[in-house]
Amino acid sequence: MIRVLFVCLGNICRSPMAEAIFRDYVQQEGLCEKIAVDSAGTGHWHIGEPPHEGTREMLDKKNISYEGMKARQVNKTDWEHFDYMIAMDDQNIEDLYQLQQKNDEIEVVKLMDFVTDAPVTNVPDPYFTGDFDETYRLVSEGCLNVLHHIKKQHNLQ
Repeated sequence: MIRVLFVCLGNICRSPMAEAIFRDYVQQEGLCEKIAVDSAGTGHWHIGEPPHEGTREMLDKKNISYEGMKARQVNKTDWEHFDYMIAMDDQNIEDLYQLQQKNDEIEVVKLMDFVTDAPVTNVPDPYFTGDFDETYRLVSEGCLNVLHHIKKQHNLQ
């Protein structure tokens, strides 16, 4: 089983959006038995909370389920369980490496590394910008390309 963890600051906007979108893509491809997905935040402020209202509204509009999702904080055991940690911005990557030293067995990358021709290098946080449409556009393109990358890396059909 290939395990993917999406990471943002509070785990209520960007990373749960990415988790839900990526899970939807995985289901569409019939890869649920081969790829598992989760999300977490580097901060502790929202532990146990559902995704942000703006994230829920956007996912509802796109008919993408977020059922059962609750915010949690990244912990050291995540480094033992995941093959990919996909961060929303540079600060998330820094925070991940403060929690745990670099581990070459885990691919830690930014989601925006998978988005072509984007005017930004970090996924803007709609908690602060209020722009859930732009976040959705970037996250959905990034997630689709992450899935293509994983399928190619692991020779999945």
